[in-house]
Amino acid sequence: MFRILKTTRLLAALCVVAVLAGCPKTEQTPTPTEKTPVKSPAKTPELTPELTPELTPELTPELTPELTPELTPELTPELTPEKTPEKTPETTPEKTPDEADPSKPLKQAELLLELPDEYSTPDGMCLLPNGDVILAVPNVNSWLADVAEDPQNAVQDPPPALLKITKDNQLEKYYDPPRHPETGTAFPFGMCIDPGGKNLYITDLQWFSNTADPGNKSRVLRIPLDENYDPAGDPVVVIEGIVVANAVIIRDGYLYVSDTTMVPKQDPADKTEPQISGIFRVKLEEEGTKLTLPSIEDPHLVAWIKTFNPDCTFGADGLTFDAEGNLYCGNFADGTIHKIAVADLGAGKEAPIWTKADHMKCCDGIFYDARTEKIYVADSIANAVQIVDPKDGSVQTLAVDEENDGTGGKLDQPCEVLVRGNEVIVSNMDFPLPGGVNQTWDKPYTISVIKLD
Repeated sequence: MFRILKTTRLLAALCVVAVLAGCPKTEQTPTPTEKTPVKSPAKTPELTPELTPELTPELTPELTPELTPELTPELTPELTPEKTPEKTPETTPEKTPDEADPSKPLKQAELLLELPDEYSTPDGMCLLPNGDVILAVPNVNSWLADVAEDPQNAVQDPPPALLKITKDNQLEKYYDPPRHPETGTAFPFGMCIDPGGKNLYITDLQWFSNTADPGNKSRVLRIPLDENYDPAGDPVVVIEGIVVANAVIIRDGYLYVSDTTMVPKQDPADKTEPQISGIFRVKLEEEGTKLTLPSIEDPHLVAWIKTFNPDCTFGADGLTFDAEGNLYCGNFADGTIHKIAVADLGAGKEAPIWTKADHMKCCDGIFYDARTEKIYVADSIANAVQIVDPKDGSVQTLAVDEENDGTGGKLDQPCEVLVRGNEVIVSNMDFPLPGGVNQTWDKPYTISVIKLD
């Protein structure tokens, strides 16, 4: 009787083990030894008293220790933490080449227009409200070639001009810029249109009339326009007394202009002395303004910057405003962008470096596009077009080319950019500079286009 009761109790324990063994375990694969107690309940009906003696040797206390390790984790879960599934390490998506290296170009420039031979040096551009683009052609390459050959008798032949690129990309003659009364030359560079579309403003960069002793003869002119945005009146001098009048832009009733070499270096041979350049502004109604010397003390000074490139001393160049009204200025030779906050406009103090990148070698013309919320930069020295994000100052190359002659629309020392729709239009000056990718002025003379997504 004692044996039958003992057998019954042990069989009950085996049943418990069998039930527990049938429950799912957390990430555990049963071993062959764990399956033995699971099969035991199937033999229960055959356990008659006659079989008891045969089972007795197996049903001894020695089996209890074997059962205990299995029962303990199952019956006392609070004492043994459950195994949590092992986490698969999160894999970071591989970066594309462009994400991994911002100097890798996103796009390739293509040909928009090939200019006739008499337009050998395109430069500044202005987008009109109707989608036409006005292109300044100062023809400084042919002019400097004539000066080198015969300084006393050099003439601007072919003459400078303003051209129109229509919205369907046809080229038309637009305007003959007026000659300076003292030098007899004209060098149209930067341009902009007023918010009402009634006036075109152009810079006359007289530094090229005498690069050895330019003086302060550069100026900004206003050209009245009719309802079709065509010239319709005599030009008016808005501001003069500038060394290198380069970019021009209008915001909130003020005209801003950059002077790329505002303060001539005391010793041009001293490569450790920085070049001081600046930005001026005048109210639109203050026509006829003449800056006073020294320029850095003139009350119209918005900000000034330093350029440290020992081989090229061009400083403040392209200008653009973002949506909030902050002013950005490209430092040509150093390849840095300087930011003047709205509150500091007109303060007349040094503008700090806002952003730079190893692969951005130069900041010539710059253009803020409200649709993409990006600043596009003509990088003349690297022969590239860069994209700068105003949110964090990051710089990504949009397009770049090695030294070439511009065939097929390849970049050929871009100097100015603007965005029209989903296209970046690029003016290629092809004006070789120290340290630049472009080393030769050659045909064809081109305007490139980079198609955005």
